Amino acid sequence: MSAAFSITRTAVVDAPAPAVFTQLEDFRHWRNWSVWEQIDPDMQRSFTGAERGVGAHYAWSGNARAGAGSMEIIDASAGRQVVIDLRFLKPFKATNPTVITLEPLEGGRTEVTWRMTGQRGALMRALSRVVKMDDALAHQIDQTLAELGREAAANR
Repeated sequence: MSAAFSITRTAVVDAPAPAVFTQLEDFRHWRNWSVWEQIDPDMQRSFTGAERGVGAHYAWSGNARAGAGSMEIIDASAGRQVVIDLRFLKPFKATNPTVITLEPLEGGRTEVTWRMTGQRGALMRALSRVVKMDDALAHQIDQTLAELGREAAANR
């Protein structure tokens, strides 16, 4: 198995791109739709830097399943794209650049593409032979995109 990986998932949501972008650019909104936020209800969260957009920073520390890490928005094009520097500290150290792109469609809908890339260390490559890590992550992204779409549609 290759050390490098890339997982890309796309969904069409029933909300205009600006409404989706509003959810993405403010990490405080993520708790309403990100499946990863549901892993540990007692997770510790901190928000620093900009309130939203470039410079917004979010860190978490939770149970063994939630782990610990941080995200920072390093680029944002209003209504079009959010680029996140995603860093995991626990249970494994990893850096996974994530790009979420929005493509406005007719009828006020939006195609949302979530792409996460990174490098697997030796332990993760070995574990991925036993556990279908990419499939599990793809499923979580699909769930998150569905919830993001519901939240953006409800708050447009």
